[in-house]
This record gives sequence, C-alpha cells and structure tokens, in this order.
Amino acid sequence: MNILFDQEQLLQLVSNLYVLTGIPANILDPQGRDINLFEGHPPFCRAVNATAEGHSRCVACDAWKVKSYAAPGGFQFYRCHAGICEAVMPLFDRNQPLAYLVFGCFLDDSPIEDQWQRTRSTLDWYPGGPDQLREAFLQFRQYAAPALKAYAETLEVMAGYIQLKEMIRLTEQTDAQKLAMYLDQHYMEKLSLESISQQLRIGRTKLCRLAKELSGGHTLTRLIAQRRIDAAKVLLLENDLPVSAVAEAVGISDYNYFSRVFRSLTGTTPRTFRENGRQKAQNFG
Repeated sequence: MNILFDQEQLLQLVSNLYVLTGIPANILDPQGRDINLFEGHPPFCRAVNATAEGHSRCVACDAWKVKSYAAPGGFQFYRCHAGICEAVMPLFDRNQPLAYLVFGCFLDDSPIEDQWQRTRSTLDWYPGGPDQLREAFLQFRQYAAPALKAYAETLEVMAGYIQLKEMIRLTEQTDAQKLAMYLDQHYMEKLSLESISQQLRIGRTKLCRLAKELSGGHTLTRLIAQRRIDAAKVLLLENDLPVSAVAEAVGISDYNYFSRVFRSLTGTTPRTFRENGRQKAQNFG
C-alpha cells in the first residue's frame, strides 16, 4: 500500500485536541509505527523513551497494539507495557486499515496507588530503579469511564472527518515507490539485489535503474546504506544506545564497517555526530 498522510492537517487536529483535553492523540501506520505527528508526551513517557530499553519497549508495544486489535468497532482500551491506559482504533477499514488512531497516556479512576504498584512491577529494568519515575507517574491525569467514552466517541467522529477530507489516502505505487517503501520497512534486515528482486517481483536490471533514480545516480548498495545511516542518525540523537547497538539496529553487524560507511556518507563519525547534534539541540533549547 502507498499511503499518503496530510501531515499539516493531521497535526492541526491532534494539537487542537490536546489543547482542549490534555489527552495526547496520535496516528500510527498499519505496522504500528509512529508517523511523527506530535511530541506532547507526558514526563513519565519522555523519561521512559529517553532510555534505549524503554524506547525499544514502547516501539514494540505500538506494534503489538495494532496487531492485537480485536474490537468489533471503535476503540479498544488496554494498558501499555508500563501499565498506562491507552486506546486504539483502525482508520478506516477494520480488515485492512490505512492507519490507526490512538490516544492515551492517562490513568483510570481506580486508586492511583494501586495503579502505581502495577506500573512499578513493570519497571525493574529502569536505570536507578522504578521509584525514580514515581513523581512523573503521579502527574498523569485520571479519567472516569463516562469521560473516556465521550472522548472516544468524539475521536470516532473525527475519524470520519479525516476520511471525508482525505487526510489519509491510498494511492497507486510506482515501482520506485515500492522500492523506497520496501527499504523503509526492511532496511534493518539482510538485503541483496536478488532478495529484493524476488520480494518486489522486479527484474534485477530494472531494480538497479530504479535505485539510481532514487539515489541520484548511485547503486542499490549505496541506496540501502543511505537508508540505514538515515535511521542511525535518528537513533544516535534520540537514544543513549551504544554505537555498536545502533549499528545492529539498522542492519549492520560489523561496528567498524558501520563507522566507515557512516563517515563516508556524513563526513563525520557516529560519536561526533551524536555529540554535535546534542550540542546544537542544547544551544537552541
């Protein structure tokens, strides 16, 4: 599927909802990946995501929530890997959704201490111990069932508006788009000209030509490397993963090879890139 998201209009919608309700809403693609609309996460979620382990758990949880959707319609409520309440519903076809609308990062109206103990039991991995997160946890808002029902029904109406205005739509893919999307989804795997050719059912000669179109005249190998390094740059800035772990995460198991490729494509080493990027963020912060 080639899915187009109107980022500007979607961001306006979810931002307005957050201003009015204080509950973050977001949109995930069909695989459960964040389309990076909104970053208004509560302090607890920011702290969890700031660690490599926490980020990995949150990403896996997003993928799980869309795969496990089994409601007959509307929102399905659940608790995330850290015990925080969330809800998800497909847009627009339950059997083959184009995306998923999610909202969450709240607590229900049961005793907050009981909810904290539930969450605490999931945080044995957190650096310094789970009690480091208690203060941030207590900042979550609590909502009773009637309020959540009203909010969910409002979002269901919004889903219809998103569809009416074609803010998310399916378009026909060109072979170049198929290749680009395939690399977006599989760059972390072992890839070769033969394997990609078989998966996309595109001849090798044509595949090489498409790679040149997408990369500005370079080879498929270079195109794959660029996609991996682009992903690595995000991980280096957003997480504290060791550089070797970043290399593994983007599909390059050899640390030295990863460093050489990174430097050839960016002009700097992974560690220097991370240090410079974070220094710039602090200066502008």
